[in-house]
Amino acid sequence: MRALLIDDDPKLHRLLADYLVDRGVQLESAHDGARGLIALDRDTWDVVLLDVMMPGMDGLEVCRRIRAKSAVPIIMLTARGDEADRVVGLELGADDYVPKPFSPRELLARIRAVTRRGQHAIGERLKSGDIVADLSARSVTRQGQEVTLTGLEFDLLVALMRRAGRVVSRDALLSGAGRSDASVGPRTVDVHISNLRKKLSAVGPDEEPVAIRTVRGVGYVLVEPS
Repeated sequence: MRALLIDDDPKLHRLLADYLVDRGVQLESAHDGARGLIALDRDTWDVVLLDVMMPGMDGLEVCRRIRAKSAVPIIMLTARGDEADRVVGLELGADDYVPKPFSPRELLARIRAVTRRGQHAIGERLKSGDIVADLSARSVTRQGQEVTLTGLEFDLLVALMRRAGRVVSRDALLSGAGRSDASVGPRTVDVHISNLRKKLSAVGPDEEPVAIRTVRGVGYVLVEPS
């Protein structure tokens, strides 16, 4: 597994590199956002570990630029503890969020979690109306057109499709998406469901809205076509 660390702290790189290499993760680093984007274009990565508080281009802007061209899993690393700050990163497409200080062991668990999605689902497809999710390829199409989703958006959609027509609570969605250890609360789900609606509704000849209905105080339901 190859991980790219974008962080301006060389001590953190040395600490993580020593720990991760013995556990099957090759870590390379870029010490600012611009170098990180160059490294991302130059090579193939299984996961990006991205610090928020960097001089110059901060991690949120780097995340936005990565998501404009890649679906590589992104784990945000930051000392910020406010939920609003965490939500911004998730709105921009981050897959997980680990507040500093953290243990290398915890980070390794998060890396393994975001990179193993779909490995157990070779050949499995889900279909609801004109939406098709290929679990092994981690791809989604609507009316035959590909829809580009972040890792968490994909996992939430799959959790909804598995229980199409039934109301699913926010906690159950996070659990079904394999994110029960996510470092933010229910607001995470609300943000990603909103983005998911927009992306799915923008695809198709008539840009017909996708019916992911909010059940106030409970959760969400993917309404099956009549």
